[in-house]
Amino acid sequence: METPIIQVENLRKVYRVGNERVVALNGINLDVFPGEMLCIVGTSGSGKSTLLNQLAGLEKPTGGVVRIGGHNISAFSENQLARFRRKYIGFVFQSYNLMPTMTALENVSMPLIFRGMQKNKRNKAAARALREVGLGGRIHHRPNQMSGGQQQRVGIARAFVSKPKIVFADEPTGNLDSTTTDEVMQMMVRLCREQRQTLILVTHDVEISRYADRVVTILDGNIASDRTAPPGTARERPAQWQGENGVSE
Repeated sequence: METPIIQVENLRKVYRVGNERVVALNGINLDVFPGEMLCIVGTSGSGKSTLLNQLAGLEKPTGGVVRIGGHNISAFSENQLARFRRKYIGFVFQSYNLMPTMTALENVSMPLIFRGMQKNKRNKAAARALREVGLGGRIHHRPNQMSGGQQQRVGIARAFVSKPKIVFADEPTGNLDSTTTDEVMQMMVRLCREQRQTLILVTHDVEISRYADRVVTILDGNIASDRTAPPGTARERPAQWQGENGVSE
């Protein structure tokens, strides 16, 4: 059996709010495999975003372990985590998180700067990534000269330009209309398939989960369900994903 790229063991996260303890994650166990498209679904306050932060090494757990590629990232220092994320992880954000004074090309090339790549090489790589997301004609545009959908495409190009092993997407379509949402999701799935990257997507929108191979539902800090999409449905024909009762949703 294939070795998981991410292994989560008894993961707990407890926050202190005044004199109270709030349990955000209550002993999560989860394996994610290379090339898998995993969608984490939950309502506001369910713990889904906390789980994403733990998987990406953005927060330290209260207890338990997160391993990526066999590395116990829960034991890493902040400097080790920063270096690890630069090498292995890409991010797509709901609010795009683009630098407003930079062009699309400059925004996309930023992860390559941190990798020490020479300017001419990183600009070529960034331009190629922008062409892959359909923005070859807008490489010199700044964010305020682009629509929300175009800005998110820049964000996707930035996440994928360094060819990370894992891409985390936090509500990536939350600010987009339904047509643009479909375009953005199809694009992320295609890029991950082509490069056999693992995609972990967090959303409150059940419709978005139709694009995934597997859906984990979080409720009150626990995994309420973990189901796999039927073969040949979710990725190519998201509207045809059948529910647990076998009826098209």
